[in-house]
Amino acid sequence: MSRWVLALAAMLPLGAAGCVDQAAGGGAGSREQIRAVGSSTVYPFTTIAAEQYLANNPQARPPVVESTGTGAGMKLFCAGIGAAHPDIEDASRRMKRNEYDICVRNGVDGVLEVQIGIDGIAFAEARNGPKMALTPADIYRALAAAPGGRRNTARTWRDVNPALPAVPIQVYGPPSTSGTRDALAELILATGCEAVDPAMKAVRDHSPDAFNARCLRVREDGAYIDAGENDNLIVQKLQSNPNALGIFGYGYLEENARAVDGVPIGGVAPTYDTIASGAYPGARPLYIYVKKAHLRAIPGLRAFLRQYAQAWDRGGPLVKRGLIAAPAAIQQRSAAIVAGEIALDPAELK
Repeated sequence: MSRWVLALAAMLPLGAAGCVDQAAGGGAGSREQIRAVGSSTVYPFTTIAAEQYLANNPQARPPVVESTGTGAGMKLFCAGIGAAHPDIEDASRRMKRNEYDICVRNGVDGVLEVQIGIDGIAFAEARNGPKMALTPADIYRALAAAPGGRRNTARTWRDVNPALPAVPIQVYGPPSTSGTRDALAELILATGCEAVDPAMKAVRDHSPDAFNARCLRVREDGAYIDAGENDNLIVQKLQSNPNALGIFGYGYLEENARAVDGVPIGGVAPTYDTIASGAYPGARPLYIYVKKAHLRAIPGLRAFLRQYAQAWDRGGPLVKRGLIAAPAAIQQRSAAIVAGEIALDPAELK
C-alpha cells in the first residue's frame, strides 16, 4: 500500500480516520490510541508521559504501553507502517544500523530518534547482602562465557578476585533481547575484557566477531540467571537470596532504595550525580523512536510527544520517577527533533 493512504487519513477528521492499516493489504483497520513497545527501563517513563497526556487530554483514548524489551520491541516497531504496528519504540540503547535497515525494507523510512534522558546500569544487592564492590574486570571474569578465551569455571566471587567474598556467583539480569543486556555487554563487559587483556582493543576494531565471542558473550551455566523483563521480580529475588546480585536500570534502584543497595563499580556508586556526570561506568542514554508517518495518522501522537518533552527536565515528573535528566544541550536537541519532526540520519548509526 502506498504512502498516500496515510496522507489521506491525515486529511480526514482525526477522530474518524485513525490510522489506516497499510500492513493489511489495503484493509480499513484503524486505531485511535497510541501504542508503544520496547524497553522495560524506559517503560515507566513512557507510562508517566501517557498519564500526563491523558490528564491534559481527557477525551483521548488511553495509550497502550508494553514492556517487551528493546530488541523485541525493535522487531515489532520495524515490522511495518499502519494500525497493526506500534508508533513508538522505547529503547535503553541506540537503534542499530541493521535494525534501521529492516525498518526501511518494511516501509518505515522516517524515524525520529529522541533521547529522553540518561540511565545507569545498576548492580544491586539486598540491604543485608555481602557489601560487594566490583570492577569491570571482576564482572567480566565472573560473567563472561570465555574470559581469556577459556571456558568460565569460576564459582564464587573469590575465584575471580581474592579480595571478594567466597559467595556463589549468582546474578539475576535481563534477557538477551533487552537493551540493558546490550548495554551491560558494551559498557561493562567490554571494558573489563580490555582491562584484563589490552590486546583485545585491537581485536575489537579488526575482528568484531572474535571480540564478541571473547568479551561480550555471557555464560549460560547458571551463574547468570535470565530474570526476564520484570525488574521488580529481580528486586524480589534479591530479598529472598541476599547473596545474589541483580542488574537493572537506576530508576528501579532508586524506587527500591529501602530494599536494595547499589554496588559500586570501579569505586563509583550508582547515584543520580555520578550517572549524570558520566563518572559511573554504567551510564547510558535512553531513547524513544517514533514513526514520522504515524504522526500524521494517529490521533494525539504529536501532542503526546510534546507532553513527553515537557516532562524530562531536572524538575520534571520523569526525574522524580528515576530518570537522569540529560544535559541542557541534549534536551534542547531532543525538543527540536520533536517540534520539527526531524528524521534520524541513518549514517549516524552503527
